Amino acid sequence: MKNLSFIILVFASVMAVNSQNTLTEAETFATTAQAVGNITFTDTGDLVYSHHPFFSPENRVMIMDVKTKESKAFPNKAWNTPRTTDDNYLSNVLGIRNDENGIVWMLDMAQRDNVTPKIMGWNTKTNQLERIYYLPKSSMPKYAQPNDMVVDTKNGYFIIADEGIGNGGDGSKAAFIIVDMKTGKTRRILEGTRTTKPENTPTIIKGKHLAVNGKDLLVGNDGITANKDFEYIYYGPLNGTKIYRIKTLDLVNEGFTEAELDGKIETYSEKPNNGGMSMDTAGNIYLTALETNSVAVVLAKDRSVKTMTFDENMVWPDGVSYNHADGYMYVSAAQVNKGAVFNDGKDQSTKPFYIFRFKPLVEGVSFR
Repeated sequence: MKNLSFIILVFASVMAVNSQNTLTEAETFATTAQAVGNITFTDTGDLVYSHHPFFSPENRVMIMDVKTKESKAFPNKAWNTPRTTDDNYLSNVLGIRNDENGIVWMLDMAQRDNVTPKIMGWNTKTNQLERIYYLPKSSMPKYAQPNDMVVDTKNGYFIIADEGIGNGGDGSKAAFIIVDMKTGKTRRILEGTRTTKPENTPTIIKGKHLAVNGKDLLVGNDGITANKDFEYIYYGPLNGTKIYRIKTLDLVNEGFTEAELDGKIETYSEKPNNGGMSMDTAGNIYLTALETNSVAVVLAKDRSVKTMTFDENMVWPDGVSYNHADGYMYVSAAQVNKGAVFNDGKDQSTKPFYIFRFKPLVEGVSFR
């Protein structure tokens, strides 16, 4: 009887550890042969996604037919093929967003080839190039690593979160890059300030630190999103305990000094170490919780943090985006922590790579 009680107690403990108090279940939508970074959508709901540049993929961006689950290079093979005659091709893409005009905007960090960093827009309605915005060295110093962005068509700006870990950078000079859609003018702001640089909260997954040569990798300004009317920008360093917000028109206002701008930033809520962010129309914030194979949600009603969904195969959940065509949030699992640089030169990632989806609490924000 004693042994039976002990077995029951152990079983209950194991179940308690393995169970997840989630608000909804994650559904495996598709699997891929290469790691998926961020996801966005066409008007018809097909998935356009970046292959995570960490693994040096052949095709930088792909499009997946939502019905057949078949994928091909996006916008075509030529744009995914390096060449020496010009630099009008995609080199190193992670951040990717759609807008209400059917344009998919791709943020090319360009660290992989000798090309100019840029934002490239492809019009999925006309199937042709919309525009390229080049990012000059004044906004892209050596340590820059532009990770994700908000495409604010209401006010006319691209607002880019720069992690500050490019070419050995330590995150301490993370920043925002602001691009004026009309003029193409770019500015680098809030570099290395209290809300863009990382905190000393190392990424720890199953007891293992995310480290390079024994030193914790601390990542700055990373996840970024906007509410439905682009009134506020929400953001935070990957390694950090807080989500911050600032009025969009304040952030893009060239009349403020850095100190004045910093004074307009509000600490919005707590958060785990996270990657991508997305919002719904009620103001709930969804963010990928890297250390726990899950997506967290910050509830608008009280700014509390809950676990939205979980899956054991959601290893390094990266981008999270809402598909207006079917009402689901989609999230990738990139396995970045299993890459060679974090594992003594051995790539420990395993195929397949997963794309999950789940129902948000209310309708998501489609375009930002």
